[in-house]
Amino acid sequence: MGVRSDAVRPVTSADAAGLIAGYLLDAVVGDPRRFHPVAGFGTAAGALERRVYRPGRAAGALYTTVAVGVPVLAGYAASRATRGRPVARFVVTAAATWTVLGARTLRRESRAMGRHLTENDMPAARERLSHLCGRDPSALDEPELARATVESVAENTSDAVVAPLFWGALLGPAGLLGYRAANTLDAMVGHRSERYARFGTPSARLDDLLNLAPSRLTGLLTIAVAPIAGGSPRETLRVWRRDRNDHPSPNAGQCESAMAGALGVRLGGRNVYFGRSETRPFLGDGPRPGAAHLRRAARVSGAVGAAAAALAAVAALWRRR
Repeated sequence: MGVRSDAVRPVTSADAAGLIAGYLLDAVVGDPRRFHPVAGFGTAAGALERRVYRPGRAAGALYTTVAVGVPVLAGYAASRATRGRPVARFVVTAAATWTVLGARTLRRESRAMGRHLTENDMPAARERLSHLCGRDPSALDEPELARATVESVAENTSDAVVAPLFWGALLGPAGLLGYRAANTLDAMVGHRSERYARFGTPSARLDDLLNLAPSRLTGLLTIAVAPIAGGSPRETLRVWRRDRNDHPSPNAGQCESAMAGALGVRLGGRNVYFGRSETRPFLGDGPRPGAAHLRRAARVSGAVGAAAAALAAVAALWRRR
């Protein structure tokens, strides 16, 4: 047992350091402006969809297996190739982490929306919303644009920050790349539409499964960092426990209810997408969010991401691989 522990320590140490380095790269540099690997994956996944699409779950399961399996195998192969080479393993993990995280972009979009709303530039604010979510912004006023932004920031703090770090801590590069692939597929085919009603179900279910633990961790971390936005951990915990299971998503409600509690606002209501609408239960107490809440939401998202990165590094050090 002692020999095995000594053998895996350089690997887990390299993964821990790589996770922190990748997180810092994202914090300082952000997403690549051109040739983003995730965009390249989306292009490849779109081409695969055109070849295998059938309006049924079996075709969707095949599509999900191939589109997620290839990045997982690539990550696993990279892990095996660098198993005895800590420096190379550090570089691979750092690069993969930087590739899959979206923390800086998320905070930037929230602050940009806040500026547009503060300046009462509604055309720019409505156009900006498309960077965060797929709602129809054409008839949204300031409170609804702010609400959509806060909800998107809350959910994507889990999807684009906490969850990839969580799976990277557990599985190394394979976890980082596999999670991002599954989450990207959910955004592409997991939504409700006539075309993807059955084909997209396997992708949506896989994404739900992979986010069960990270979304709840995001809620707990949001409770812990609530004072950074002027909130109370006790009040945030109360709102989270009361409202987290009211959302139709098994995971989004965990993040959104905690954010609502931390900011002291009320989220939820009628969401209009292109061609359909949904009415969701209210989450939280207090007023509807406004421009000022978007800067506070960005601070919460940043603090949650930093805490998640630290926890991921510790978890990677304890991993036995």
